[in-house]
Amino acid sequence: MQWTGLNDLREKYLSFFESKGHLRLPSFPLIPKDDNSLLLINSGMAPMKKYFTGEVTPPRKRVTTCQKCIRTPDIERVGITARHGTFFEMLGNFSFGDYFKKEATAWAWEFFTKVLEMPADRLYISIYQDDDEAFDIWTKQNGVDPSHMVRLGREDNFWEHGSGPCGPCSEIYFDRGEKYGCGKPTCGVGCDCDRYVEVWNLVFTQFENDGNNNYTPLDHPNIDTGMGLERLACVMQGVDNLFLVDTVQNIMKHISRIANVQYGADEKSDVSLRVITDHIRSTTFMISDGVMPSNEGRGYVLRRLLRRAARHGRLLGINHPFLADVVDTVIHENECAYPELREKSAMIKKVIAFEEENFYKTIDKGFALLNDIIDRTDAKVLSGEDAFLLSDTFGFPIDLTKEILSEKGMSVDEDRFRALVLQQRETARASRKNAGADAWAGDSDVLDDIAKTEFVGYTGMKATAKVTAIVKDGARVEAVETGDDIVFTLDRTSFYAESGGQVGDTGVITNDSCTIRVLDTTKNAAGVFIHKAVVEEGFLREGDTVEAVVDVERRRAIMRNHTAAHLLQAALRSVLGDHVEQAGQLVNENAVRFDFTHFSALTDEELLAVENLVNKKILEDIKVECREMPIEEAKKLGAMALFGEKYGDVVRVVTVGEFSKEFCGGTHIDSTAKLGLFKLVSESSVAAGVRRIEAVTGLNVIKMIYATNTLLKDTAVAMKVNNPSDLPAKAAQVNADLKEKDREIESMRSKIASMNLGSILDNAVEVKGVKIVTAMLSGTGSDALRTMCDKIRDEKSDTAIVAVLAGVLDGKATLAATATKAAQAKGVKAGVLVKAVAQLTGGNGGGKPDFAMAGVKDQTKIDEALAAVEKILSEQI
Repeated sequence: MQWTGLNDLREKYLSFFESKGHLRLPSFPLIPKDDNSLLLINSGMAPMKKYFTGEVTPPRKRVTTCQKCIRTPDIERVGITARHGTFFEMLGNFSFGDYFKKEATAWAWEFFTKVLEMPADRLYISIYQDDDEAFDIWTKQNGVDPSHMVRLGREDNFWEHGSGPCGPCSEIYFDRGEKYGCGKPTCGVGCDCDRYVEVWNLVFTQFENDGNNNYTPLDHPNIDTGMGLERLACVMQGVDNLFLVDTVQNIMKHISRIANVQYGADEKSDVSLRVITDHIRSTTFMISDGVMPSNEGRGYVLRRLLRRAARHGRLLGINHPFLADVVDTVIHENECAYPELREKSAMIKKVIAFEEENFYKTIDKGFALLNDIIDRTDAKVLSGEDAFLLSDTFGFPIDLTKEILSEKGMSVDEDRFRALVLQQRETARASRKNAGADAWAGDSDVLDDIAKTEFVGYTGMKATAKVTAIVKDGARVEAVETGDDIVFTLDRTSFYAESGGQVGDTGVITNDSCTIRVLDTTKNAAGVFIHKAVVEEGFLREGDTVEAVVDVERRRAIMRNHTAAHLLQAALRSVLGDHVEQAGQLVNENAVRFDFTHFSALTDEELLAVENLVNKKILEDIKVECREMPIEEAKKLGAMALFGEKYGDVVRVVTVGEFSKEFCGGTHIDSTAKLGLFKLVSESSVAAGVRRIEAVTGLNVIKMIYATNTLLKDTAVAMKVNNPSDLPAKAAQVNADLKEKDREIESMRSKIASMNLGSILDNAVEVKGVKIVTAMLSGTGSDALRTMCDKIRDEKSDTAIVAVLAGVLDGKATLAATATKAAQAKGVKAGVLVKAVAQLTGGNGGGKPDFAMAGVKDQTKIDEALAAVEKILSEQI
C-alpha cells in the first residue's frame, strides 16, 4: 500500500462515500448545539444524535463527515505515552434508516482494499459473538478469509448505553507485523500488545433496549461508523503513533526548532514535545469554534490545556511565550479542510498569546506561594487544600507541585486534592445540567403538529394572520377569554421572535371579538413563533383571523440598537484590531450590550475613538441594506459570521456601506442617520479575554443626558457648591480631609493600644519557658495590631514571648501574631501559629517566623481560637 498524507486520506474517504450517494457535511463545531449532556463534541456521531433518534430530520438518509473531536478524561496521560491525544478527527459514514450491514461492510472492505490498497491478508474483522448474519456477509459477500474473523463478547462488540437504540458492531483491525507483537502463541485480535490495531468500527444499530435488557428489532435500523483519521494515517504511513503522522509531526518540528531539541533524543523532552503538540492542536481548533478561556466548563479545559503546554515549554527551556507562533503551523497543516482556521487566525493567536502571558505571571506567583508554604511549615506533607489552591487559582499543575516537593523530601495529600477536584467537577456538572433550559419546554410537545411560522416582520409592522394554536396552563385549548394568560401561534406574523441577542417583539393582536396584549415572542426549534400574551378583552378561538400589530416605537428603538451593535463591532475592530469578535450581545429597546474578544480594559482614548467613529458613521447617513444570499457569496463579500456559529446554505447579510458587513437575522433601520446619537455607557470585563460595552442610541441618549444633569445638580447642592463645574475640586478637598482624619484616628488607636500593652503583658502565661500573650481588642484594626506586635518583638527580643492578638474594626476581624528572637530559638514560628489559630475560625493566613497575620471568617469563634493558643504552641516548642 502507498504512503498517503493525512489530508489526502480525509479527502479520499469523503469522496469515496460521496460516490456512494452520501451527503458530505462539514465538521460540526466542537461546542455542542442544543445538547447540554456534552461539554465538547467527542465522537463523529455526537452532533447527529437527534438524526438517529428521529427528533430532527437529517438533510439526507446517507451522510458522511470528518468530525473534529476533543476527549478530556486522559489529559494527564497525554504526552506521558504516545497513544493518548486530546484532539482527533473522526471519519464516519451514516445511514438513517437506509442501507444496513451488506452495504456498510462492502463499502468498508472496498475502501480499504481497493481505494487504499491495503493487503487483505493483513486485515482482520471482529464481530459480536452471536452475529451470524455479519459473519456470513463478511465471508460470503466480501470474501474475507474465515480465519481472519474473530467473535468477541458484548463488552467488545455490542454498542449500547442504557436504554434506547443499540446493536452489534464489527471492527476492522490491521496487522502491523510480528515485530509489534508480544510473542505469545495466543497473540491475535484483542491482545493488549501493539500488533493488531483497531482502525474502523461499524455499528449496526438494529435493536431498541427498553432498559430491562428486552431487545426489540427496529423497523428502520441505522448504520453509525467511526474511524480515527490519525490512526488510519499511522497505518498508511507506517509510523508507530499519531505524533509521527505527517501533519502532526510538522507541528512538533516547529516546537523542536523553538526549543532546540530533537524528538527521540531524550524521553523527558519527548514527553514535553508530545504534550505541546497535542495541546496546541486542540486549543487552536477549540478557539476557532468559539471556546474562550475561563475557570469552568469547556473554557476551563481550554485554559488547562494551554497552561499545561506552556509549562512543558518551560521544561524544554523555552522561557518566553511561544505557543501563538506554533499556531501558524497548525493552521497551515489543516486549513485545506478547515478554512475557518485561517479566517480566525488573528483571533486564535491573540487569545493564546494573552493566556500564555498571564500564565507566566501566575505561575511565578505560584512558585513564590509554594516556596513560602514550604518555608512556613514543618510538615512533610502539603495539605490537599494548599495543592488545590495552587492548581485552581495559579494554574500550578499537581504534577509540578509533586516534583518540587519531592526535591525537598516532601509529598502532597493527593487524596484530599483529588476530592476537592472532584467536588469542583460535580459543581460544574450540576451547573451545566441546569444551564440552558428552554423557557418554552413545557409548550414544545403540545405544538409539535404546528407548521413553521412565516415571518413577515422584516418589511412591515403588522400582518393579517390565522390563529393556529392556543395554549393555556400547558395544554391546548380551542378558546380563551378576558383575563386568560396564554401562549398562541399564528400561520404568519410580524412579531420578531427572540434570537441572535435581539429580544422578542411586543404589541397587540385584535379582531372584532378580542384585544390580546402580546408580552413576548420566542420560537422553538421547528421555527414556530410562540406569542406569550394576556387576553385584555373579549375571546379568541383557534382558527380566528386576527390583525397582529407590533409595538412600533419599541421595535424601532430595538432596531436602532441592533444596527448600533453592528457599527460598534466595526468601530472596535478599526480601533483595536481584527482580533475583535462578537462573543455575545443583548439588544432591547433601552440599550445595546455587546460582548467582544479583547484582552485588556479599553483606555479612555480608545473608548472615545470608538464612540466618535460610530457617531461619524451616523452623521454620514449611510444606507443599511439587508438581503439573503448563498453563504459562499456572503463570504466572498467579506461578511463577518458570528463566532462559532453554524449557518445554512442561504444567509441574511446586513451591510452598512463598506464599513460593516455581517451575517444577521435581526431587524434593522434603513439608514445610520436614524440612530440619532450613540453614547457609550460602560466598559467592563466579562471573562478572561472578553470585554463588555453597554451603549444607548436615539432618545435614550437624551434621557441619559437629562439624568446626568439632574445628578450633577443634586450632587452640587449636597456638596454645597453653587456651580456643578466646581464639583471635582470640592470632592478632592473632602477626600483629602477624610484621609487626614482617618490617619489621626488610626494614630490615636495605635497609641491607645500601646497604652494597653502593659496590662496585656501582665496577663501572660508561661508554657515550656515561653510567655504566651493573647487578647481580644475591639475597635482595633490591622495597623494597630501590627504596631503592638512590633513593639513586643523589638522591646522584648531577649525574652521568649509569643503574642496572638485579635482585633475587630468596622465589622472586620483580624488576627496578628509575633514571636521574639528568643521564642523563635525555641522553635516558634509566628506564621505557622497564626494559620493554625485562624483555621479554628474558618479563616486562613500566614507570614514570617517573627510576624504574621490572618483573616477571621467566624467572629463568634475568636475566643475559642485564642484559648487554643497554649495547646497549639506547646506542640511547636
